[in-house]
Amino acid sequence: MSEKFETSRTTGAHFQLSRLVGKWKGTTKTWFDPSKLEDESAISGTMKLILDGRFIMHEYESSFGDKPITGMAIYGYHLELRKFQCAWIDSFHNGTAMMFSEGKKDEREISVLGGYTYVTPETEQHWGWRTDIAFSSDDEIIITAFNISPEGQEFKATETVYRKVN
Repeated sequence: MSEKFETSRTTGAHFQLSRLVGKWKGTTKTWFDPSKLEDESAISGTMKLILDGRFIMHEYESSFGDKPITGMAIYGYHLELRKFQCAWIDSFHNGTAMMFSEGKKDEREISVLGGYTYVTPETEQHWGWRTDIAFSSDDEIIITAFNISPEGQEFKATETVYRKVN
């Protein structure tokens, strides 16, 4: 492994990602309209390092009402671009699409911005989706996702408060 990657694993962005490793349980809240909480459900997830610590894979199970949800996200840090990156799929939000997201150059927080297309027979709208991962402590994280309308308005879409269980 390169010296740059080893440094990142011990004190940099890859170390930051490694702090997510573990089994997690918590609650996810979902909003479609920013003024009305649509759902609050239990969630459980596992995060593990893959490919010698280059990436972290987050697998989770939750529900929306009585509909089960499963999902997976792979987060990484591109050393040459100096950006966090993510590929995300799930059985509720994404349908059959994969969302690819990327952070800002040299950003130290885990925050990535992607987008999706809302399609109906009448319209095709392109929306943004930002995901932030914040450490409340070594045993608690908050994953917050924000919808960004085609006009640029941003509002909270989901919030997961996870507590480490191992």
